Amino acid sequence: MGSSVSALVEESKLYPQEKLAAKRTANQSLNIGIPKENSTYENRVPLTPKAVGALTNQGHKVLIESGTGNAANFFDKEYTEAGANITNSTSEIFKSDIIIKVEFPTKKEIEMMSMGKTIISTIHADKDLGQRLSLLNQKKATSIGYEFIEDQIGGLPIVRAMSEIVGAVVIPTAAEYLTTNQGGIGIILGGITGVPPTNVVILGAGTVAEYAARTSLGLGASVKVFDRHLYKLHRLKHILSSPVFTSTIDQVALKKALMEADVVIGAVRADKGVLKKIVSEDMVKAMKSSAVVVDVSIDEGGCFETSRPTNLKNPVFEKFGVKHYCVPNIASKVPRTSTKVLSNIFTPILNNIANSGGVDQMIFENKWFMKGVYTYKGYMTNYHLSEKFKLRFKDLNLLMAARF
Repeated sequence: MGSSVSALVEESKLYPQEKLAAKRTANQSLNIGIPKENSTYENRVPLTPKAVGALTNQGHKVLIESGTGNAANFFDKEYTEAGANITNSTSEIFKSDIIIKVEFPTKKEIEMMSMGKTIISTIHADKDLGQRLSLLNQKKATSIGYEFIEDQIGGLPIVRAMSEIVGAVVIPTAAEYLTTNQGGIGIILGGITGVPPTNVVILGAGTVAEYAARTSLGLGASVKVFDRHLYKLHRLKHILSSPVFTSTIDQVALKKALMEADVVIGAVRADKGVLKKIVSEDMVKAMKSSAVVVDVSIDEGGCFETSRPTNLKNPVFEKFGVKHYCVPNIASKVPRTSTKVLSNIFTPILNNIANSGGVDQMIFENKWFMKGVYTYKGYMTNYHLSEKFKLRFKDLNLLMAARF
């Protein structure tokens, strides 16, 4: 008897096994809203008129607040010709099924949202972020962060793209503040025959560092790069194929490099949701009084103890004689280029959402997209944000399984 039962068990393993099936629906027509940014200093737009045209040709509805693209030189007429509808009503935009914008929504904008909608934006670490996350949960919103969205191979396409732009822009920006025109000491960023080269120190060995180092080396500057991870330094040195000093973050070596630096770029990303201060106040005090600091990490809290957020209108302040440039959205200095980059990423994502049958199904079917979700129908689904702001966490995989 026992042997026959065992045989049946073994035989049953050969049968088709039950598995949770994806609840697929037909392709959906999306209702997308793009509001005008609340901040005067955010010039980027998530979609170009050309991208909007590609979406409306697929049968999707796009509603745009009047004047949204003006700062990036994309105008209402271009959007209407691409098939979008233009409105002067911000509240109407926030009734859309999918709201896509650049800046994190304000408290007022979240209050305008209808229940259960989807919002896609960046996340900036500011003093009332926790309160606004709670409001999104009260609205049962599905919130997706630019910084968290992965691609099919585990990369961060928007972070990478914006980092390329920032890395290319940050060195010319620093160079301007070394000139007497901007109250600087009056030196050129680079190297001139018979004159010692400018010293550039870069904290972090990621994409921003790669592009900033390329630009600095091209101008003839002396470059030193510090990072916590040796493998990142190896990678950077290989990519640059140029003589560049690299070091792990050793406080003695770093302090010496900072004392000699004319320009310091802070481009360190948070580790497990927490960004530690790398440069202390005392280290800044020991720097040249004519030096320029650009804290690219300011959107995650900054990596200098002396940093505080600024904006594109008033980008610089002085501390201990050192100029600090701490603009969170540096890519907004070149909004037309940045908008084209964002469009190249978001247009296929939005089409994939429609082809999947909606946002929920897109999350269920694509782990890389799931990584971008930080609130879902009343729950925090990003562990690091939930820990930081003491909000209730729920594993998104469990919430997805509970749908069936």
